[in-house]
Amino acid sequence: MASNRGLAYISPGVVEVRSIDYPKLALGARKCEHGVILKIISTNICGSDQHMVRGRTTAPEGLILGHEITGQVIEAGRDVEFIRVGDIVSVPFNIACGRCRNCKEGKTGICLNVNPARPGAAYGYVDMGGWVGGQAEYVMVPYADFNLLKFPDPDQAMEKIRDLTLLSDIFPTGFHGAVSAGVGPGATVYVAGAGPVGLACAHSCQLLGAAVVIVGDMIPERLAQAASFGCETIDLRKDASIEDQLEAILGVREVDFAVDCVGFEARGHGHAHVHEQPATVLNTVMSITRAGGGIGIPGLYVTGDPGGVDDNAKIGMLGIRIGLGWAKSHYFVTGQCPVMRYHRQLMMAILYDKVQIAKAVNVQVISLDEGPKGYHDFDKGAATKYVIDPHQMIPA
Repeated sequence: MASNRGLAYISPGVVEVRSIDYPKLALGARKCEHGVILKIISTNICGSDQHMVRGRTTAPEGLILGHEITGQVIEAGRDVEFIRVGDIVSVPFNIACGRCRNCKEGKTGICLNVNPARPGAAYGYVDMGGWVGGQAEYVMVPYADFNLLKFPDPDQAMEKIRDLTLLSDIFPTGFHGAVSAGVGPGATVYVAGAGPVGLACAHSCQLLGAAVVIVGDMIPERLAQAASFGCETIDLRKDASIEDQLEAILGVREVDFAVDCVGFEARGHGHAHVHEQPATVLNTVMSITRAGGGIGIPGLYVTGDPGGVDDNAKIGMLGIRIGLGWAKSHYFVTGQCPVMRYHRQLMMAILYDKVQIAKAVNVQVISLDEGPKGYHDFDKGAATKYVIDPHQMIPA
């Protein structure tokens, strides 16, 4: 029987490579004829994986990580009509049936049929349906005709795989944050967080025509990465207020739109930057976004956080100054990005050289065995998007 290996969450701060079952075209005891098995070409470490690895979720020991998957089809169920063996495909991190009310409305991040516990599912993520993760050598993908994005030319796909691998999550997620906030030509935008999603969002704002994109973070290397492709930056360790720093850049103390790419592990600003304050980003973006402006929130917020700073934070109840947002007539968009809403358009932008997303997020290719070190370095603030190459298929 064919073998398989994957990256498993063991305990807070500990990830290891384990031998795991080779995937089958099955859902429990039932045959999965609408699914395919992929030989994984690339699978990326995501900031939301880090929440689990830090012990900030209820993820169980042994969970196989990974929801950012690109691969080659090596087996297809008999009900798969339009995807063929040999195709190279991007896998949206949202698992969606294509049949329920939400999927038919394009809300594939909250499919009603793929997770018995709640709407929405993802590969290798806690409380998201129990689907095996894709930081592995092989993985099974259900509802293949609906979910998968086939790249038109396999050779071209391999040439641009460092960019195309980002279509499974962070590029659409960053783009969704920008679009849902309302970013368009001539806009001024503040992006909170210069991790991979924040950098992808900043580059997306540029693609959408923003006049000025300002990125805030506490890690100098990440701010330098944002500046490398034309963003203005704010060092959140400084005691100067964000309004003062905005005024130094724009001449005014507010922006048109803001995007929270940090989520529930947010820290305070200035001298308080060493302390976790989970509502900081949400309150900050309300303060600095103009009246009538929009706020996109692709940053992850959870309903269960064992490491929360207080009892309220442990159940996702944060001290958000919602009255300020109401008074300024802000609109907010939360929740998982529905990847399929954007991935084909973003693929075309990559294939026709309209974006350089791999350069923007500083992709670094590593082996599966280097995965635990990638998690360690990413957790320390590396200004890098780690892309795992389980079969050494990615060209140098």
